[in-house]
Amino acid sequence: MKYVLVTGGVVSGLGKGVTASSIGVILKACGLRVTSIKIDPYLNTDAGTMSPFEHGEVFVLDDGGEVDLDLGNYERFLDCKLTCDNNITTGKIYQLVIDKERRGDYLGKTVQVVPHITDAIQEWIEHVAMIPVDGKEGPADVCVIELGGTIGDMESMPFLEALGQFSYRVGPGNFCLVHISLVPILNVVGEQKTKPTQHSVRRLRGFGFTPDILACRSAKPLDENVKEKLSLFCHVPAANIVTLYDVANIWHIPLLLKNQKAHEAILRRLGLLGVAREPKLDEWMSRAETVDTLHDPVRIAMVGKYNGLSDSYLSVLMALEHASIACHRKLVVDWVSASDLEVMTAKEAPNLSEKAWSRLKNADGIVVPGGFGDRGVEGKILAAKYARENNVPYLGICLGMQISVIEFARSILNMQDANSREFDPDTRSPCIIFMPEGSKTHMGGTMRLGSRRTFFHIADCKSVKLYGNVKYVDERHRHRYEVNPDMIMELERAGLAFVGKDETGQRMEILELPSHPYFIGVQFHPEFKSRPGKPSAPFLGLIAASCGQLDALLEDAALSNQLTKKNAPSNAVSKRNACQIGNTKKSAKSLFEGSLYSNSNGFLA
Repeated sequence: MKYVLVTGGVVSGLGKGVTASSIGVILKACGLRVTSIKIDPYLNTDAGTMSPFEHGEVFVLDDGGEVDLDLGNYERFLDCKLTCDNNITTGKIYQLVIDKERRGDYLGKTVQVVPHITDAIQEWIEHVAMIPVDGKEGPADVCVIELGGTIGDMESMPFLEALGQFSYRVGPGNFCLVHISLVPILNVVGEQKTKPTQHSVRRLRGFGFTPDILACRSAKPLDENVKEKLSLFCHVPAANIVTLYDVANIWHIPLLLKNQKAHEAILRRLGLLGVAREPKLDEWMSRAETVDTLHDPVRIAMVGKYNGLSDSYLSVLMALEHASIACHRKLVVDWVSASDLEVMTAKEAPNLSEKAWSRLKNADGIVVPGGFGDRGVEGKILAAKYARENNVPYLGICLGMQISVIEFARSILNMQDANSREFDPDTRSPCIIFMPEGSKTHMGGTMRLGSRRTFFHIADCKSVKLYGNVKYVDERHRHRYEVNPDMIMELERAGLAFVGKDETGQRMEILELPSHPYFIGVQFHPEFKSRPGKPSAPFLGLIAASCGQLDALLEDAALSNQLTKKNAPSNAVSKRNACQIGNTKKSAKSLFEGSLYSNSNGFLA
């Protein structure tokens, strides 16, 4: 096993996650199998109980792991399926060691940070690195490890000590250190300043590390004299210093590394030059160029409560981006704070309210993503009401689905007090209730989490067609509340269709409004399984509906189903290239480029 460690210095937010993912991409393009590990030095066991404002979105894995958003980057870039063990936290390590101490595994010993904590870290890395994540048998060739935080942070000390010991154990030919640092440009003089990077590397060397590759974040490519200066003071060959300069979109990052021959430096260090091939990134190059040339916009209103930090909805943004590229549209996201849509805001801050409603009304489509707590809920309900009444394409995710049920009950069934038990425990019309298997005393890891199966109960609906006419799909969940089963019949009689349900048929998973051009709510989080070139079905439907391409897409899906049944009846759903449906004047046959991709396993209906 070969290891690539990615660290960061000077400041946080330099893009370690995207860089680590891009390193994985170019190594995979060289014909190597790659896995990834993210180390988060915080004491939380996992990311599940943290606010999105603290650490960005909580990414959910198939096994129910609530992990750092960087694992979402790894999965999207490498098209793999990780486990909760691929995210190491200080909390997990200490819990492991303390549990072993209580069992008596260290009987007679004084349990200390060194060697017990550091040994536990190394054992965890070695164990997880051997688990295949690409669907093939046997371990990967290379494990890319990202150390969260910044070099010098107090909480990172045990991990740095453990990784120092680990690099010595596995040997220099099996370990490569990539250090990401900042080379700022001061506006006053317009000069690239190397001193922050010099100090960062000096600090790194103080822990016993010398970087093999230096990746410098800067607004523009490094000047040659700057590279020479960094080489001199940081003891890194100039050929091993690459610039991560600002680019138009993230699809350029792997290309950036390849063009600067970063892969050669890594392969040389790991002794893999003789077995690896020249990386082929044609698909990435095509995608990056396509995004650069998109001009026709599709405006999507994101009605959320965590809008102060875009990373709070990172996977939703990526899923929208994947779908927009497939539809040949330039994505424009209009952030709408849900609370600004509420009646109280209109009275207290009319300017904020007016701007929020203007953004909502000018949008081609509306997304209400997941969330917790009652802040902004009434604004989300008003957004769903506007979309329903004005035939604006709507996608509600998790809470976004639940509030659409509440809105429907209030407006159509005239249940004025309809609400969720989460927001009003005493409501007389509980549309949304607490799931009986949930815990009201422990918050961490007690939700309905991970991959769950949804069975389609209506064959002729948009969702089935978008997923490729399968009988069921597997999507990732993260929720404590569900649609009240006792109200389903009444809601369906009024015109709401619950087209997808769980294996018991009692838990609602997908709803549609058949009379609406595109009004879909899903209890799961489809954004977590969206991939570049393989957009999530509900998001693809939303973007297609928002730019007038939905009919062509559904016609394409019908043709896909016919061809798949004819040519490969034993296969679930074969993969499809990006659904190139940018020109709506084309016939359905010319729109088709392979069979429709479903992000889940299923069998043809």
